[in-house]
Amino acid sequence: MIGKLNHVAIVVPDLAAASAIYRDTLGGDVSEPVNLREHGVTTVFVNLPNTKIELLHPFGDDSPIAKFLENNPSGGMHHVCYEVDDILAARDKLKADGARVLGDGDPKIGAHGKPVLFLHPKDFCGTLVELEQV
Repeated sequence: MIGKLNHVAIVVPDLAAASAIYRDTLGGDVSEPVNLREHGVTTVFVNLPNTKIELLHPFGDDSPIAKFLENNPSGGMHHVCYEVDDILAARDKLKADGARVLGDGDPKIGAHGKPVLFLHPKDFCGTLVELEQV
């Protein structure tokens, strides 16, 4: 069902500083920040030859990652994102197998403009999983 690893997301307390580390220290191809109001985050993508790193920072008062940053003031890994061909078929199979889909279960449009879903970390070895339709 899952395809390529699309990205690994890291919550950071200072987006500009994190971007500079990935750009200047590691020599990465770092995008400009994008505010995603509907998701409550500002994102920066570090493009790698085989995947991406997503740097996340809270945006707005209702940011779902604000609590994560409060509990992890230095930041840390937040989720992994896998590609799927058909997000609705993937959702239905996962639910039939007992996995919990977060939110209302309907895909939302993610940072890449494609449908995404998040899966409960307790069902996936303690890791929050995002699925993105390609």
